Amino acid sequence: MVREDGKRNFALRESDGSEPSVFSGNTPRQAAKKAARRLSDVGDSEESAPRVEIRLREKGTDKVHIYEAWAWEETSPEDSPDWMPQQITKGNVSKKGIEHLEEV
Repeated sequence: MVREDGKRNFALRESDGSEPSVFSGNTPRQAAKKAARRLSDVGDSEESAPRVEIRLREKGTDKVHIYEAWAWEETSPEDSPDWMPQQITKGNVSKKGIEHLEEV
């Protein structure tokens, strides 16, 4: 379902089928990058960050977007505002494919 502002909602699916979180974005990749930033296993650099598979179900459809996701911490830029923490978490994703849920 597309909202008035053009964004779509994507539910993060756990291996047991539960959907504890919802991320929004104009594209599935945008929502997946938001989800990647909240991974519990974070590396020291992009190269050393552990890769994790995440699955996002597009709300209102049977599509499940599958991504390889990773996150790492780095120092905030020198020109960052005062409210920004010294360490920020960045994330990235690589699409593996799309599955369609079977209605049981």
